[in-house]
Amino acid sequence: MPVRLALNRVAGFGRFVNFALAAVMWAIRDAPNRRRWSLLWPQVFDVGTRSLPVIALIGGFIGMVLAVELYPQFAALGQESRLGGVVGVSVITNIGPVLAAVMLAGRVGGAFSAELGTMSVTEQIDALRVMAIDPISYLVVPRVLACLIMIPVMTIFSDIVGVLGGWLITVVTYGVNNRAYWDFSESFIGWFDLAVGLGKSLFFGIAIGLICCYKGFYCGRGARGVGRATTDAFVTSFVAIIILNFFLAKLAQHLYHMLYGYGGGSVMG
Repeated sequence: MPVRLALNRVAGFGRFVNFALAAVMWAIRDAPNRRRWSLLWPQVFDVGTRSLPVIALIGGFIGMVLAVELYPQFAALGQESRLGGVVGVSVITNIGPVLAAVMLAGRVGGAFSAELGTMSVTEQIDALRVMAIDPISYLVVPRVLACLIMIPVMTIFSDIVGVLGGWLITVVTYGVNNRAYWDFSESFIGWFDLAVGLGKSLFFGIAIGLICCYKGFYCGRGARGVGRATTDAFVTSFVAIIILNFFLAKLAQHLYHMLYGYGGGSVMG
């Protein structure tokens, strides 16, 4: 039984790799096709525009929570004016990208899995094949590209609102000097930190789009299969986000040391 389970896992991973490669191939092949681009814009609207209010709400409160939790420790050392830099770097390099990715996986990824799972159960995907339309090109590629395009926008929006939330608590509530807050934010946060956060978000977006579409594409039969695929899509996407975040953070740290040495001004050093 454990051997069969392991073999099924390996076979499933191989099927996912083939699925991902097919999506990449069709994305390249369909790039000049304007009709395929018309399928992308509705997905972009669903992925990005409808998610921004939730991203703003959660991002703002994350920044405020960081400020509330860290202020007593910084105030005890007389370094409360430096709190802006710490909150900013934390939000931009880690919390902002991860928060946007988790929201994307929960709100949009689940919808992708449910939609494609329902189409699979009701044999609509088979109907596309009968009409000589590749379902990966027609259904999967626009959704994956929408995740890839919009998650950096969502990440930037989450970063801005998170930093403003930290400012609201630190400056307005606790009375820290406004000029010092922004000066330390500017000195702590560099272009490399922004690039790291946006680079992470791109990897997260691709992973979420492929995983959630794959789970819906190959879901089990009936309503129970669709429900299980939706749950698996979120759980697998969340695990992938955490694992990718670790390895990308380590990669970014090594890259920073290669470019700037160990004495750079970014807190990543």
